[in-house]
This record gives sequence, structure tokens and C-alpha cells, in this order.
Amino acid sequence: MKSALLDRRPGRTAPAGSAPAAGRRSPGPGGTALAVTVLFAVVYALLAVTRHRRMLSAAFDLGIFEQAVRAYAEGRAPVVELKGPGYNLLGDHFHPVLTLLAPLYRLAPGPVTLLLAQSCLMALACLPITRWACRDLGVRAGLLIGLAFGSSWGMVAAAGFDFHEIAFAVPLLAFCTEALAARRWRAAVLWALPLVLVKEDLGLTVGAVGGYLLWRGDRRAVRCCGLALLVLGPVATAVETLVLLPLANPHGVFDYWNQVPGVTGASGASTLCPLWPPMKWLLLFMLAAPVAFVGVRSPLLLLCVPTLAWRLLGANESYWQPYYHYSAVLMPVLFGALVDRLGRRQREGREGWRPGGRWRRLALAWVAAFAAVCAVVYPLRDLALPGGWTPNAHVRTAHRLLAQVPDGATVASSNRLSPLLVSRTTVSLVCQGGPGSGRLPEWVVADRTDPTVTSPCPEARTLERLAAYRAAGYLTVAEEDGIIVLRRP
Repeated sequence: MKSALLDRRPGRTAPAGSAPAAGRRSPGPGGTALAVTVLFAVVYALLAVTRHRRMLSAAFDLGIFEQAVRAYAEGRAPVVELKGPGYNLLGDHFHPVLTLLAPLYRLAPGPVTLLLAQSCLMALACLPITRWACRDLGVRAGLLIGLAFGSSWGMVAAAGFDFHEIAFAVPLLAFCTEALAARRWRAAVLWALPLVLVKEDLGLTVGAVGGYLLWRGDRRAVRCCGLALLVLGPVATAVETLVLLPLANPHGVFDYWNQVPGVTGASGASTLCPLWPPMKWLLLFMLAAPVAFVGVRSPLLLLCVPTLAWRLLGANESYWQPYYHYSAVLMPVLFGALVDRLGRRQREGREGWRPGGRWRRLALAWVAAFAAVCAVVYPLRDLALPGGWTPNAHVRTAHRLLAQVPDGATVASSNRLSPLLVSRTTVSLVCQGGPGSGRLPEWVVADRTDPTVTSPCPEARTLERLAAYRAAGYLTVAEEDGIIVLRRP
């Protein structure tokens, strides 16, 4: 009885004008959605792997996550030397879901395994969004929305930026949003619950799902379930942040308290102001524009509130920028909200919103145009450029010189060289440890042309450490094109 109350599946009728002409076969919502999913799995994989081959991945964050997954695959705790000596990554962020990648890494060890897994996970989010759009709006409109979602800047920026645990959250949120809109309450709850194992802040999003059930639920059992999620989600976040993360952290604290609301960031702006500095206005525009500003009126947008709140109030300027991987978890909800709003207006028979209506055509044209502009601005453009496919001479030199480092060695490395070594050596950062610290690696490798000169290793600190290694008797094995290879005698 409870399952019947929680799972309500209203019948759906195909939108007017969506039926194929007699005698002509047309792919249905499922086939179209599957095709879009496969397309973007290939696109994301090509983008991630080609960027890695061009040495655009880094210790922070691909190297970090590979060390953690490699440890899981070898049956060890996720100790990540790139974060510091003996650093357990479960004390950095709470992401036990990464253990699911251990069998894959065991079969095919290397950074490409993580990049391919991330590509498939993120592309999987296209399946429910496209299928839902095709079912409610027609195959042509659904295909357009599916392509716009897959090429949206939030998805592409995450797919092209190393590896991150939120790759698991993106499809979970896509399926959850689809289920909420279809009033399949039990499915929505089951898709939402695993989010607490992906990252500590996503418990707040689970609470938002509970709030939606409490608000929109049509049965007492649904509202009770919503109330339970509304409580349990934030409690999970509190337990992970206040108890589990400090227990695993080598310093016994949650490392990101300095980024919570009320702390002043490097820009000098108080994080208690959610709309200052103006970079935050740009972020909000970039979130609303891909869905033609129509989706922001859907009640599903409630699911975006927790993530937007901690980003706009946080002290880390990276949270405010329309780049990196932080917006990937918002994209399924935003495009789901777009489909929900367009479908609702169509069912209500609003003037101009029926198939072929003026306002609907304008909204879909904006979605397509904005997606096209973002494809030119964001990393997806790399696949259209000749230089995006071929490693340059500097990258080939790096591979040749690093081949001298034997498997199983301990290595201190600069940021961009680390991912080339993590799968076969024990890697730490060149700016950590060294002479005088009791930590003397067998090999030291550094790239003087590494563009990441401020974080995680400031350039001055790297040069100082290289001088210290040489003063301690390390031998220069090779020095070419800005790449230095030192060996302990």
C-alpha cells in the first residue's frame, strides 16, 4: 500500500504535432535519448583524453583522485601523498562512492580510466533529460534540448577539467528531477539518497528534494517521506562535516571552514553578500541563460538552492566563476526545469506556447543559440581545432624524459607532470617535503613552464625546493625545454 501511495504514474499523451507522418519511421523518445547519450559519452571522452594527452590535466585534481582510486583498487585506505604525507582523502571531502571505480582501475590502471568513467557518468544524465523532453515536447524539441544540455557550459567545463566525484551526482540528479516532475515519488527518493555518499554538501540537496515532496506531494505518505528527507539530508551533511571528515583528516578538522559564510575572501568582499562582487551576477546570468530564463520559474529550481547558497556565500572566488566543475550538478535541474515549464504551459494551452507557437519557438531558438555560443567559448571548441588533437613538442619531451623514472619509485613532481606518473610511482608535490623535512624522494621532476605558478605550488617555492635538492647532492639526469629531472645519489 505504501509503495502505491508513493509511486503515482499519470498517463501521458504525445504532444500535438509530435507524431510522425504516415509511412515514415521516426525514433521515439527512448531511441533519441539513447543516441544523445552515446554521442556525448564519446564527445566528453574525446575532450577529456585529448586534453590529458596535451598535458592539461594536473595533480590537483586528477592526480589526487587517481591516487585515491588506486589505493582503493589495492585494498588500502585512500592516502594521497599529493595532499601531504599520510593524507587520507576521506578527510578532505566525503566521497566513499569512489570505491565503485576500484574494480575498473584494477582492470585498467591509469588516469584515462577515471576520465572515461567520468565521461560516461556525465553523459548518462542526457538520457532522462532528453527522454523527458521528447515525451513532453515532441522528438524534435526534445532532441534540441538534449543537445543543448549535453553541450551546456556547466557540463562541458566539468568534463574537460580533470576528474571529480560530482560526476556521480550529475546523473543521479537528472533521474531524480525527471522522477519528481512525473510525480514518481518513490523513484525520486531512491535517486536522491545516494547523493549523501558523493560529497558532504549534497546532503543539503537531498533535504531540498524532501522540501519539494513536502510542498508538491499529493498524498500523506509522500509528505511524510518529504519531511524525513528534509531532516535526514542536512543531518547527513552535519555528521559528515562535523564528525566523519575531522576523524579522517590528519589535522583533525574540516579543511574548508575558512570558506564558510562570514569569512572574507582574497578579493576583500564579504561573503555574507550573495550578490557582490559582480562576478556573482555573471554566474547567475550564465545559469539562467542556457534555459532561456524560462526554467527559472519552475518549482524544481528548489533543488538548486543549497548549491547556489554555499557558492554565493562562500569565500572561495572560484565558486563564483562560470567555470570549473561546480555548476555541473545544477545543469540537470535547470534543464529539467525548462522542460517542466515548457510542458506545463503547453498542457495549459497558453497562447504562443503550443507546438509551433511563437513564444515556444523563440525560447527554443534562444536555447540553441546560447548553446552554440558556449560551444565556441568553452573547451568543446578544442575538438574543432587541429591543435586540440596533437601533443606539442614540449609534451613529447616530457614523456621522453619521465620515461627514465622507474616504476615503483618515489617522486616529487610539479603540478602538470604528476598525472603522467601517478599510476606507476608514488608521487608528492615538489614544493612539499625535501631536504630538512625527513622526506627525500628518489626522483624530482619539475616543469619550469608549468602555467599553474600560484597553486598548488607557488613558483618561488618550487625554485627554492629545486635549489635545496641540488644542494643536497641530487644529480641532474636531464634538463630540456624547461623540464628538470633530478635523481637522488
